[in-house]
Amino acid sequence: MSRRQHGDAGQAFPIYMMMVAGLLFLALAFFAVGKASALRNGSQGAADAAALAAAQKARDDFGTGFYASLPTNVLDVFLNTPFATPCYEADRLAAANDATRESCYATPGYLRDRITVKVQGLKAVDSSVLPGSENKKAKAKATALIEFRCPNPIAVDSTGDGIIDLFTFTCRNGKILEIVPASPPPWESVSRTLFDVRLVDQ
Repeated sequence: MSRRQHGDAGQAFPIYMMMVAGLLFLALAFFAVGKASALRNGSQGAADAAALAAAQKARDDFGTGFYASLPTNVLDVFLNTPFATPCYEADRLAAANDATRESCYATPGYLRDRITVKVQGLKAVDSSVLPGSENKKAKAKATALIEFRCPNPIAVDSTGDGIIDLFTFTCRNGKILEIVPASPPPWESVSRTLFDVRLVDQ
């Protein structure tokens, strides 16, 4: 009776070892998948931050040309001129989030521009259970929209000399903004009212 028990235990041991090895493999696989997901989320965060930074910098750099267009009443023409694409800001934010910028470009539209940034994470998945993962790095893309949200401003030429003395902007957020072209306010005090910058679906 004792011999039979020892024999059963000996036969069960290899099965037990196979089960342990299988569970260990599954644990490593789950860990690798979790790491890959975390790296993907990190790269997406880097892409979002980079696209927003580039769009916000473009909006900040828009002030001089915007004010210059007011007194000559060529605002509509100016607003349909594409924004500059300050990709160095995208580089800075990508690097701050452990990624590198792969591409950065603008897509112009009527009273709106889209700035798209693609990034690649710096860290590889590098898992022994996922072949080829030692060189596999997460990639992500994000697009930020710069939208003029105060259309159809009212222009006033009080002297009749063809030079606009006052612009009144009624914005979609309910704000009313008046700008005297001869003495415009600091750009940073009006840019966030005039332009909306946000992430959008690609």
